[in-house]
Amino acid sequence: MIQTKLDFVMLERKISGKELAQKIGITPANLSVLKTGKAKGIRFSTLNKLCEVLDCKPGDILDYEPDDPLTGDLDEK
Repeated sequence: MIQTKLDFVMLERKISGKELAQKIGITPANLSVLKTGKAKGIRFSTLNKLCEVLDCKPGDILDYEPDDPLTGDLDEK
Protein backbone atom coordinates (compact mmCIF):
# COMPACT_ATOMS: atom_id res chain seq x y z
CA MET A 1 0.00 0.00 0.00
CA ILE A 2 1.23 3.49 -0.78
CA GLN A 3 1.41 5.76 2.26
CA THR A 4 2.05 9.49 2.35
CA LYS A 5 4.59 11.31 4.47
CA LEU A 6 3.24 14.68 3.38
CA ASP A 7 2.48 15.78 6.96
CA PHE A 8 6.09 15.27 8.01
CA VAL A 9 7.53 17.06 4.98
CA MET A 10 5.14 19.98 5.51
CA LEU A 11 6.17 20.17 9.16
CA GLU A 12 9.87 20.15 8.24
CA ARG A 13 9.28 22.90 5.66
CA LYS A 14 7.09 24.89 8.08
CA ILE A 15 4.26 25.26 5.57
CA SER A 16 0.56 25.12 6.41
CA GLY A 17 -2.00 23.09 4.54
CA LYS A 18 -3.79 26.21 3.44
CA GLU A 19 -0.60 27.78 2.08
CA LEU A 20 0.52 24.58 0.33
CA ALA A 21 -2.90 24.02 -1.24
CA GLN A 22 -2.89 27.58 -2.57
CA LYS A 23 0.63 27.26 -3.99
CA ILE A 24 -0.07 24.00 -5.82
CA GLY A 25 -3.55 25.00 -6.98
CA ILE A 26 -5.81 22.53 -5.18
CA THR A 27 -8.40 22.97 -2.45
CA PRO A 28 -7.44 22.46 1.19
CA ALA A 29 -10.00 19.62 1.28
CA ASN A 30 -8.24 17.81 -1.58
CA LEU A 31 -4.87 18.33 0.09
CA SER A 32 -6.34 16.77 3.24
CA VAL A 33 -7.39 13.72 1.22
CA LEU A 34 -3.81 13.39 -0.03
CA LYS A 35 -2.34 13.84 3.45
CA THR A 36 -4.57 11.22 5.06
CA GLY A 37 -3.89 8.65 2.35
CA LYS A 38 -7.54 8.44 1.33
CA ALA A 39 -6.82 9.46 -2.27
CA LYS A 40 -7.14 6.71 -4.86
CA GLY A 41 -4.58 8.42 -7.09
CA ILE A 42 -2.65 11.59 -7.75
CA ARG A 43 -1.98 13.40 -11.00
CA PHE A 44 1.64 13.69 -12.00
CA SER A 45 1.10 17.44 -12.42
CA THR A 46 -0.02 17.69 -8.78
CA LEU A 47 2.89 15.54 -7.62
CA ASN A 48 5.24 17.72 -9.66
CA LYS A 49 3.89 20.89 -8.02
CA LEU A 50 4.14 19.34 -4.55
CA CYS A 51 7.77 18.44 -5.14
CA GLU A 52 8.52 21.87 -6.60
CA VAL A 53 6.96 23.80 -3.71
CA LEU A 54 8.30 21.48 -0.99
CA ASP A 55 11.72 21.14 -2.67
CA CYS A 56 11.63 17.35 -2.47
CA LYS A 57 11.43 14.19 -4.55
CA PRO A 58 8.36 11.92 -4.83
CA GLY A 59 10.04 9.36 -2.55
CA ASP A 60 10.24 12.00 0.17
CA ILE A 61 6.45 12.23 0.36
CA LEU A 62 5.34 8.75 -0.76
CA ASP A 63 6.24 5.41 0.77
CA TYR A 64 5.43 1.80 -0.12
CA GLU A 65 4.46 -0.77 2.49
CA PRO A 66 3.49 -4.26 1.30
CA ASP A 67 -0.04 -5.33 2.18
CA ASP A 68 -0.42 -7.82 4.98
CA PRO A 69 -1.12 -11.12 3.19
CA LEU A 70 -3.38 -12.25 6.04
CA THR A 71 -5.63 -9.21 6.08
CA GLY A 72 -5.23 -7.87 2.55
CA ASP A 73 -5.74 -4.23 1.65
CA LEU A 74 -8.02 -2.79 4.32
CA ASP A 75 -8.74 0.30 2.21
CA GLU A 76 -10.81 -1.68 -0.30
CA LYS A 77 -13.83 -2.29 1.96
